Amino acid sequence: MNLDHLPEDCFAHILSFTSPGDAYHCSLVSWSFRTMADLDSVWEKFLPSDHAEILSRLVCPITYSSNKELFIKLCRPNLIDGGKKMFSIEKSTRKKCYMLSARDLSITWARNPLYWTWRPLVESRFAEVAELRTIWWLEICGTMNTQMLSPKTVYGAYLIAKLADRAYGLDSLPSEVSLEVGNFKSQGTVYLSTRHDQSRKQAAAADLEHEHFSKRIGASRRRVLEGDHGGGLCERKDGWMEVEIGSFYNEGCANNDVRMSVKEVKGAHLKGGLIVEGIEIRPKI
Repeated sequence: MNLDHLPEDCFAHILSFTSPGDAYHCSLVSWSFRTMADLDSVWEKFLPSDHAEILSRLVCPITYSSNKELFIKLCRPNLIDGGKKMFSIEKSTRKKCYMLSARDLSITWARNPLYWTWRPLVESRFAEVAELRTIWWLEICGTMNTQMLSPKTVYGAYLIAKLADRAYGLDSLPSEVSLEVGNFKSQGTVYLSTRHDQSRKQAAAADLEHEHFSKRIGASRRRVLEGDHGGGLCERKDGWMEVEIGSFYNEGCANNDVRMSVKEVKGAHLKGGLIVEGIEIRPKI
């Protein structure tokens, strides 16, 4: 059959089982392939099903002339919900990614200027960050509903932060991290410093084991994964650092809250100099 005679909806349906990258490569084959691979009906399949609702939450509206252009623009980080969250699509997997800003988190005593300072930072994607002045009780929590995320996806949650030059007391004791969603909970410990970072091989092995158990969670009973992760802050390409809080498998059929926390409340020593940008939730595979 000549490609020109292939029904548009049939071609769109075929491409919907591929990826945005595959659609792009198809457009390089010939003029006919390019015409059909750029169809709005094709790229609509790659957009999140709730993209209209997401667009309504953007701080800066997006102008676009096609679904392909909209997809490309949504692959870039976009502020939503009054600037308290960041949304983007992972280009290769078309999965949804979010970052909760420091203002969208629950940080113990964050409103007390004796303990925390709120200020703008040029490197940040948000209007302001939270900088720890001095405190002995450190507790940072975040919540996100699973229905905002892509279904049938393993997600990881990461604290995004920096260390000020004056940082102190953050590596005296490990911080406890936990992630809870539905009947599943993971727990571990990390260091809010760079000195305790583990090798990539060890971290990758732990991730694979964690994801294996996450996918096997039963709705009828509670699973708790515990372990001394022992890792530390890792450098990111954007100049920030991150440490994993935990990971989970989002089945997509339940309406659950993902509760994430980082805390160090056992030590009586003071600590300071942690600059918190937020918590990022992104696909792991």
